[in-house]
Amino acid sequence: MKIHVLTIFPELINMFFNWSIVGRTVNKGILSLEAVDIRDFTKDKHKRVDDYPFGGGPGMIMKAQPIYDALISVKEKKSKTIYLSPQGKPYNQEMAKTLSQEEHLILLCGHYEGIDNRIIDNYIDMEISIGDYVLTGGEIPAMVLIESIIRLLPGALGSEESYSDESHYNGLLEYPQYTRPRVFNGFKVPEILLSGDHEKIKKWKKYKSLETTYKKRPDLLNNLNLTNEEKKILEEIKEKTRNKTS
Repeated sequence: MKIHVLTIFPELINMFFNWSIVGRTVNKGILSLEAVDIRDFTKDKHKRVDDYPFGGGPGMIMKAQPIYDALISVKEKKSKTIYLSPQGKPYNQEMAKTLSQEEHLILLCGHYEGIDNRIIDNYIDMEISIGDYVLTGGEIPAMVLIESIIRLLPGALGSEESYSDESHYNGLLEYPQYTRPRVFNGFKVPEILLSGDHEKIKKWKKYKSLETTYKKRPDLLNNLNLTNEEKKILEEIKEKTRNKTS
């Protein structure tokens, strides 16, 4: 997979490329990452990439020409171009899975008050938002996408189990996790995890995953096709919760 990040702060992106799983994935040859400096494509002698908006208004707008030229310099037939924008579709794990199947992603990071809309209308395949809030630029959202996507690439992690049990991968939140010591400040690790009974531990994890999702993000359950067994477990959890509050 190849990912190009179009940005006016390539040093920020390049620093991220050397971090943890990102750097390891690049070193393994699983992924090719490159930051493209939009300023290198401006025709302004002062390297300006922004200008005043037509019709007035506060702030500055990134110009179309340098963005377009930067985009064309890396675009290929199978490229998918994404603009990180607060107006985009809300990002989630399903989108990460879909994007991890692409051969080439181009991530465009905006700044100032945004970019010339002619770029969005004519050269962007998809707009993505990582949340309903506004950031200074698109670099942090781009990092979020990159990190979430490369975790799903074959060989990036030790095994598929490393990410398949994580929160949101299968629509549920992850079950509680514990490590040594067995007792910390008087609080014990659940005995079942120390039993060595893998079948019981597997059932406990399923129960706790459903319980955690019900307590913390019940909205997620509305979009899931639960098995009959999972529905039964969920009803037990609901009944148990009702008894506690009554």
